[in-house]
Amino acid sequence: MRVDKQAPRRMAVTLIFLLAAIFPLSAQQKSDCIVRVTLLQVNDVYQFAPVDQGAHGGIARVLTLKKEIQKQSPHTLLLLSGDTISPSVESITYQGAQMIDAWNAAELDYATFGNHEFDFGPDVLRQRMKESNFKWIVANVIDRKTGKPFGDAPPFVIREFDGVKIGIFGLTLEETKVTSRPGPDVEFLNPCETARKTVAEIHARGVKTVIALTHLSMSEDKQVARCADVDVIIGGHEHTLLESAAGGTPIFKMTADGRELGQIDLNISRSTGSVESIDWKVIPVTRQIKEDQRFAAIYRKYGALLKELSQFAGRTAVELDARSAAGRTQETNIGDFIADAFRTATGADVGLMNGGSIRADEIIRSGPLTKRDVLSILPFKNKVVKLALTGATLRQALEHGVARSAEDAEPGRFPQVSGIRFTFDATRPPGSRIVDLTINGRPLDEKKTYTLATTDYVAIDGGDGYSMLKSARLLIPREQAQFDSEILRAAIASKKIIAPKTDGRIKRLDKDQKQKSDCN
Repeated sequence: MRVDKQAPRRMAVTLIFLLAAIFPLSAQQKSDCIVRVTLLQVNDVYQFAPVDQGAHGGIARVLTLKKEIQKQSPHTLLLLSGDTISPSVESITYQGAQMIDAWNAAELDYATFGNHEFDFGPDVLRQRMKESNFKWIVANVIDRKTGKPFGDAPPFVIREFDGVKIGIFGLTLEETKVTSRPGPDVEFLNPCETARKTVAEIHARGVKTVIALTHLSMSEDKQVARCADVDVIIGGHEHTLLESAAGGTPIFKMTADGRELGQIDLNISRSTGSVESIDWKVIPVTRQIKEDQRFAAIYRKYGALLKELSQFAGRTAVELDARSAAGRTQETNIGDFIADAFRTATGADVGLMNGGSIRADEIIRSGPLTKRDVLSILPFKNKVVKLALTGATLRQALEHGVARSAEDAEPGRFPQVSGIRFTFDATRPPGSRIVDLTINGRPLDEKKTYTLATTDYVAIDGGDGYSMLKSARLLIPREQAQFDSEILRAAIASKKIIAPKTDGRIKRLDKDQKQKSDCN
């Protein structure tokens, strides 16, 4: 597909015709030629090996495609729009070092931070940055101790190809401060304000073509497009194939784990340094694409772990809906199964987990389950604690869980529950969206004390904004608690075969509601 950028540049076109009358034709042709710069895009890549039983993805296949494209378009850059260090099964052991090895082998050019880059804390991220042969760029993540971008990453880079210059800058979600573990010394600035200032700095250096490499929600990307003079936004975060535009700026996002490779060709005028047109396509990364042999060393290095992860863990008679979008918006069969397992393992009245902790991001087929399947569903190594809290606090937590906005269409805080049945209406005002709520078959008593099983991330860290639970009394503290994945694995192993199904414990009344206008 192509976006024509000619119309806004009529003055430049007029100037070209005037120059034609002054300079010889050969000189005019040389100065007016178009230079193509190709941007290859991936985002939210947590595994270097192929996914979906080998059918899709794989960084070795991405490298094969990159090398083929470079033959036709030598000015090619491979970009990662954030989220790769965590979460994944391998990162439980290696804290993302395996992904840095893989990206180094793939000759990644630039990456920006995703919110999950901070899952193991700021010190681990600094170490991963030191191990990277590619450059991390981010403008709005600041180390308070130095006042500079985190890890001494540059806010932007400028590259020159055949006489034209491009600037690339990075942006990361502000909400990372509550959805991950960046620590108190890391500050996340407003993306729009940061973009405006950064683009002005890039333009001040004589660069007219600007690319934003972002890990933001689509609504935030659109805000950046409107508030800053950006030619294209290479984004991530949603795990959904998205193509949009705002203020004349195209925005691209691929799905997760390298299932597609985005190719964006910028056709830049050598005489003006501006983008004349943009072509793009989405390339499926499938098993028909051979893996680059350079990756053999990566497979050898991590082969023992890959073998261990293939061990048998149980069997399911039904497909398990572990898609990120489903777990963040509605009741799912795997969400029910996990919440039930938490409640049973702790002997609590009710169970609750944040849907964003379910990370496999696929429908797991019926049949044998491996250790990888179990760990891919719950890869964060959270511990399951037990709390005593009032019914009023429990209601407050559920109200928070179903809160949503245009900026947060798939909230990680969405609650998967056990022992709880509730109906909600997202069109109602905040604090009144739960319209029906029962606890083990009886109406919630706001003055009664209930016991709740949930993760330490939610209960103790206040993760995904569940700060109301931090004051609850701990009955099973973190140091005595089991890992969430261990509880899940034990629940699967306790049965010869599992067959979880949804039972209507979560109902939503506003499914057909039309989105509100941005003008409201």
